[in-house]
Amino acid sequence: MQQIKINDINAYYDDYHVLNNVSLSIDKGHIVSIIGPSGSGKSSLLKLLVGLLLPKSGTISISNKIIDYTNKAHLNYARNKTAIVFQQYNLFENMNVLKNVCIAPYKIQKRNKEEVEEQAIKLLDKVGLKNKLNSYPEELSGGQQQRVAIARALCLNPEILLLDEITSALDPELVKEVLDTIRVLASEGMTMLIVSHEMVFVKEVSNKVIFMDEGAIVDYDTPHNIFENPKHVRTAEFVSTILR
Repeated sequence: MQQIKINDINAYYDDYHVLNNVSLSIDKGHIVSIIGPSGSGKSSLLKLLVGLLLPKSGTISISNKIIDYTNKAHLNYARNKTAIVFQQYNLFENMNVLKNVCIAPYKIQKRNKEEVEEQAIKLLDKVGLKNKLNSYPEELSGGQQQRVAIARALCLNPEILLLDEITSALDPELVKEVLDTIRVLASEGMTMLIVSHEMVFVKEVSNKVIFMDEGAIVDYDTPHNIFENPKHVRTAEFVSTILR
């Protein structure tokens, strides 16, 4: 089943053509990683799916529903199906870990407090932070804060998780604990779209890899073909440089 289908999308930041005739299909339960040089449109593609960037033309379908992002009901549908984690953790400094994870389900989804807290504790246990429920962000390492951000996104019960360079702000020794969390989610069949520069991880965890350049999808193939046998010269150039 195709969970995401993007057809001939064009999007702009003012006059800058950030996404150029992008078409893409992602099956339910698949992990698709996006690689490419800075400014190639990788993060913009994620922002498009949650309505933080509006398409100028083309169509986007999530779980077989075509989304009109100018329609509030459609936008809410898209945001109920997806959750995004950015490279900056964006935790509330005045709230402890448990409250950070629970606040959006309380306020946005209007869910039962006891139910949300029970789920939040289970998710924090899953990401290895059950012993940090009452800690505040300033008491946590960068890797721990990022894992809280992942738990917070999961507490919204998304079908699709969007991860935007979530290890880029971390010291190298903290990257592994975040990637291990993603491996757990991958093993459970969560559909994920991941922007990452961790190429070894991308090769390991992805069903498919997208290579983007200048706002367009240049290559979309298996990790083996992208990294070992790329079809396009530009992909080969990028891969050979990044893995050198």
